[in-house]
Amino acid sequence: MTATPPEWAEALVRLVLDRDRADSVSGDLLEEYRATIHPARGQSRADRWYVTQTVGYVVRSAGFWAAIFGGAFVARTALDWLAPTDDFHVRSAVSTSLGVGTLMVAGLWAGWRSSRFAAGTVAGIATAGFGAVVSIVGAAALLAVAHDPGTMAAIRGSGGLAEVFTLPFMLLLPGAIAGTIGGVAGAAVRRALSPGSPSPTIAP
Repeated sequence: MTATPPEWAEALVRLVLDRDRADSVSGDLLEEYRATIHPARGQSRADRWYVTQTVGYVVRSAGFWAAIFGGAFVARTALDWLAPTDDFHVRSAVSTSLGVGTLMVAGLWAGWRSSRFAAGTVAGIATAGFGAVVSIVGAAALLAVAHDPGTMAAIRGSGGLAEVFTLPFMLLLPGAIAGTIGGVAGAAVRRALSPGSPSPTIAP
């Protein structure tokens, strides 16, 4: 029987690539899996290798947006800790708008690249997830540098450490929603502008 990697991983690789490169890149990856990796490592280890490659493609496709998303969280955290205030309305409005906007643009870009709105969903989730890691690492580094009594009081006044280290991961669902919205728009525009495309119908 022909060795086959996990179907979901193979589909995910194609989803996060530009549609003009999806066939060649996924084909090369599959060829290496069958010709080299599977004979040398066996099914389970070869599957793990393929999944690792898949994660790498997802990270590279969403890394830029995740850095912006996580960096915005770190900047907001630093502002709340180092320049405390009693009125968080403006800061919350700005950070929320920036976060949602980043997720939607990430989905828009992914939908445009692959011509499929599901790519936007993946981009939104990946951006939120990897951005959460960036945010937590940044907040931990900030805490290691600034943990004097005044800063600790500002932390308590802005929601506490629990909020800083858990809130980013609570944005995975909003990331999926915002990414899907952007993905629908990006896929529709790409299909509408593609030469020979009969209509902007969106395929998942």
